[in-house]
Amino acid sequence: MNKLDPILFNIPESFESKRLLIRAPQWGDGAAVNEAVAESIEQLRPWMPWAQKMPTLEDSETDIRNAHLKFLERTDLRLLLTLKETGQIIGCSGLHRINWEARKFEIGYWVRTSFSKQGMITEAADAITNFAVHELQANRIEIRCDERNMQSAKVAQRLGFTLEGILRKDACGTDGSLRSTMVFSKVRGAEF
Repeated sequence: MNKLDPILFNIPESFESKRLLIRAPQWGDGAAVNEAVAESIEQLRPWMPWAQKMPTLEDSETDIRNAHLKFLERTDLRLLLTLKETGQIIGCSGLHRINWEARKFEIGYWVRTSFSKQGMITEAADAITNFAVHELQANRIEIRCDERNMQSAKVAQRLGFTLEGILRKDACGTDGSLRSTMVFSKVRGAEF
């Protein structure tokens, strides 16, 4: 295992899939992200704690700048999903809950409502999985979701992630009720 400080890792700040440019957030992206959130807030609210109230433009820009800094620090690798054809931001994903020693990452994602059910998140999560395996030498990649969020679970299933189990009543949902979490994974030597 590489014992270097993660801040010294040379990590590409962008890569592509068939339809998407997947890239680190940059200062100035806040307005475009805010627009995508505004369009999608009602669909995001049941699953995303941060989507309980609509962020202001300033909130979104602050969040993007903090995400950019975390990317540089290698503590969280948020990635914006943009259409190659137009540059429009259509969602957000990334590698979270990073354990550099074990090379473990969790993929999170959301898509702009007007681009849902078009395979964009499946395409992005597949590209991010490959990025984690080849660029970051991942040993374990997880996708976690509320067991009621079948759209999110279907992404993991389509990509061949294994359902390891369901953590029963392990967290509070956005509505305050206890919820259970599905844990999917791919591990080096088994799935890649």
